[in-house]
Amino acid sequence: MKNYILSLFLLLNLSLYAQKPCEIDTNITDSLGTYKLLKQSIIFERSFAGNSTNFFFALSKNNGVLGLETQILQRSSNFIKANCFDSNSRIYLQLNNGKIVTLLYAGNETCGTLLRNDKDINSRVMSGSFVFSKENYDSLKESPVTFMRVKYSGETIDFPFKTSLISDLDKKVYQPENYFIDYLKCIEN
Repeated sequence: MKNYILSLFLLLNLSLYAQKPCEIDTNITDSLGTYKLLKQSIIFERSFAGNSTNFFFALSKNNGVLGLETQILQRSSNFIKANCFDSNSRIYLQLNNGKIVTLLYAGNETCGTLLRNDKDINSRVMSGSFVFSKENYDSLKESPVTFMRVKYSGETIDFPFKTSLISDLDKKVYQPENYFIDYLKCIEN
């Protein structure tokens, strides 16, 4: 009986502390350098009154520079206002331990692409690349993210993070608060 209880205890501990698998989407090494990109993960989802917003993250490493590829997908039967990324755009991540990590936009100015389907539903897709500074991303390995603020060229929008999220898109369970804790190790090597 003692062996059974000990075995059950060990099994539960292993499953609680099991590492997330590293799902690499792109891994290229050529004469220009190296590029590694993780599979996209949903970190924010909101759906209300026929309008929806989905925010995706994918960590990247381009010739040793650690970055975050973002994609925002908005859908609505009404016109969708454009929020643009420019050289002053930032992502601020507030951690559970009170620290704030800032990511800098590293791309060309963009306002995304507006598409309209045959059912008169508008979709706006916007992608952006952000980079970490060397001194600030270590905190992300130790503390969950509780809140994200995105500074666009014309306004700032806040996105609260959830501990657990069941996506309406693919019905999978995501842990947005622990995204960096779970996946930074995958991209650092």
